[in-house]
Amino acid sequence: MKDLKSLERLEESFNKLPSIGKRSAERLAYSILDMSNDDVDEFCNALKGVKNKIHVCPVCGAYTEDELCDICTDSSRDKSVLLVVSYPKDVISFEAMNTYRGLYHVLGGIISVQNGKSIDELNIPGLIERVKDSEVKEIIIATNPTIEGETTAIYLSKVLKDYVPNITRLAYGLQMGGTLDYTDSLTLAKAIEGRRKI
Repeated sequence: MKDLKSLERLEESFNKLPSIGKRSAERLAYSILDMSNDDVDEFCNALKGVKNKIHVCPVCGAYTEDELCDICTDSSRDKSVLLVVSYPKDVISFEAMNTYRGLYHVLGGIISVQNGKSIDELNIPGLIERVKDSEVKEIIIATNPTIEGETTAIYLSKVLKDYVPNITRLAYGLQMGGTLDYTDSLTLAKAIEGRRKI
């Protein structure tokens, strides 16, 4: 049977998405063939809409469809606390908790020699400008608990110490519902370091 080039191209496109392997890409591509033309048009319009309408907020770096994101324009947010995250999708995770009421700053990545991401490529100058002569009294560094995330957190704590009196790091520890005998030694060590009075 002759190769279906357009279908192969669609499979290759789906395969570019994270966590989509060759078989999953194939299934998704074949499912498009079963969709009505209207559904395919809607799917295409949704993809274009995401790329054309969503951008990062020029103040904090979170995703928005407006000029500024709704967090930056919300006057009820606590302007004395700034949570620093690596990526815009991290903001969505914290907002889903409905407990944090401060502001955010998105770095746009982490320092990673392996992936070729240097300090100059992160939005650190924007962070320094935001905290200079501002109401910010605490910065919470919320990079991932990886070597690159730790490197980024340490660097940030050094460059921000002259501007903000209180720089904290997210606590590490045991997963809720987990058991000690299946916990790695680094997590246990961080749990001991991060202990608090009850």
